[in-house]
Amino acid sequence: MAFATSAGRAPLTESRSTALTHDPIHQAYWILRVGFIAAPIIAGMDKFFLLLVNWDKYVAPWAANALHGHVRGFMDAVGVIEIIAGVGVALLPRVFAYVVAVWLLLIIINLVSMSGYYDIALRDLGLCLGALALGRLSQVCR
Repeated sequence: MAFATSAGRAPLTESRSTALTHDPIHQAYWILRVGFIAAPIIAGMDKFFLLLVNWDKYVAPWAANALHGHVRGFMDAVGVIEIIAGVGVALLPRVFAYVVAVWLLLIIINLVSMSGYYDIALRDLGLCLGALALGRLSQVCR
């Protein structure tokens, strides 16, 4: 089975386990894939339990107004969507990596529209770039 490798090197013919232990491209793919499976599922589950943070505070005032005070119900729906996104990355990373990237862009838009959360928006930009990298890597890794 041929696996893609870094530019300038000939493709390697290796078993999947050998590629995982020796090929930096496959290692990067699996690091990102596991991270983008775990993070959305954990964050999504926490929308129901609020052990990490009260997620409602991250909803911009304009969005809360549009929700007519139903922020808690909205965040429950967000939790379900995030869990689905994490499971999607586990099952079909070529598609769901991009779904996660778009989701993170929407979160960034929400965060920059209110004051005081620019640091979290910047962090989410980094996560968005990681999701895009996972999407690209998923074209050559399995």
